[in-house]
This record gives sequence, C-alpha cells and structure tokens, in this order.
Amino acid sequence: MKTRKVPLRKDIVTGEMFAKKDLVRVVKNKEGEVFLDPSGKQNGRGAYISLNREAAKEAKEKRVFEKAFSMPIDPAFYEELFAYVDHQQARKELFENEK
Repeated sequence: MKTRKVPLRKDIVTGEMFAKKDLVRVVKNKEGEVFLDPSGKQNGRGAYISLNREAAKEAKEKRVFEKAFSMPIDPAFYEELFAYVDHQQARKELFENEK
C-alpha cells in the first residue's frame, strides 16, 4: 500500500512546521470577521496556530493575528481560542490514555 503524504502547515507563532491535524486554522473572511475554523475549509485568509496553550498566550501577547490580518482583533476571540485549545488538549490526553 502506498504511504500518504502528511500535509504540513507553518505555525504562525513559532514558525515551525506541523502536521495540519495538530494545528487549528484561524480565518479572516471578506466581511472582516476573524474566527476559528476547525474544519479548515472556510473561505478567507487563513493562518495556523498549534494546539498549545503557551502558543495561544504568546499570540495574544505579541498580537500575531493583528499583524497577520492587518486589523484589530477582539479580545473575546482569544478567550474562544484558549477554550478551544484547552478542549482539544483534554481530548488528546483522554484518547491517548484509552490506547
């Protein structure tokens, strides 16, 4: 059987390449809305961030998404990002323990 190529994307905070499934996509659409895109298929300009609480904190401190999308970002977006990252880390730990 042929081995499949793993799609890689660059983390906007650290600049490291990760497998696409280990990142979450953040999208800015034509209306200027910035939101999380867990499916990775929404229309708009995308940037990826790793599913890591420290990376999310660093993104907020360095205002990474403001620079990437050239617009101010609502602080509520970062709260949503923190909640999503925490949830995904908990899921990962739960499913790793079952194996």
